[in-house]
Amino acid sequence: MRPRLPPFAGSALGLAVVGWLLVGCGSSSSTGNGIASKSPTEIVAAAKAAADEAASVHISGAIVEGAPLSLDMQLLAGKGGRGRITQNGISFELITLGRTVYIKGSPAFYRRIGGQAAAQLFKGKWLKAPATAGQFAPISALTDLRKVIDTTLASHGTLAKGAATTVGGRKVLAVNDLAKGGVLYVAATGKPFPAEIARGGANGGHIVFDRWNQAVTISPPLNAINLTQLQAGH
Repeated sequence: MRPRLPPFAGSALGLAVVGWLLVGCGSSSSTGNGIASKSPTEIVAAAKAAADEAASVHISGAIVEGAPLSLDMQLLAGKGGRGRITQNGISFELITLGRTVYIKGSPAFYRRIGGQAAAQLFKGKWLKAPATAGQFAPISALTDLRKVIDTTLASHGTLAKGAATTVGGRKVLAVNDLAKGGVLYVAATGKPFPAEIARGGANGGHIVFDRWNQAVTISPPLNAINLTQLQAGH
């Protein structure tokens, strides 16, 4: 008998990551590209504009949003993304292409979403589901470059320009969110891409943005199990 899959707990995971990013809004720069002379709000706007024009980006880091969570994602504008997410030691690989999302989880991940029967049935296999609706939609949204950037930079409190520093060896300028306690660092040379979002405290952590505009290839996995058909058979 095939296991009946309950609503996926990952819906909350996707929303948690986006929520954490919103609280971490900030920006950075130096004299190299002119953002040091801009206001904090103008720096954020410049970072958003640069990111919105990008073809790809790599996002990685670790945060605490109810539970420890880490992610390592490569995003391709207008097409999707791929990578790995781990929450509370439970991990899964993720690929989104167009309107389809593919998930490949650890045995613990499959036990979490469907019990021992799901862990046995899906061991080592990819699952396939709609990316724009249903239980996996919030997670697949994490592979939408435009959505991630626009959502991240859309909400913040009062901003104040911070000090010049470096992230990954690159000069950046910090903009501090005085209301929410986050900092966004923006590249001070070249295009003013977001470089990192950081937040201190019990729910702190950091998310790094790098490898802007590097070539990315994303392919669908072979022999993925179609969850829509599987659930329709119950």
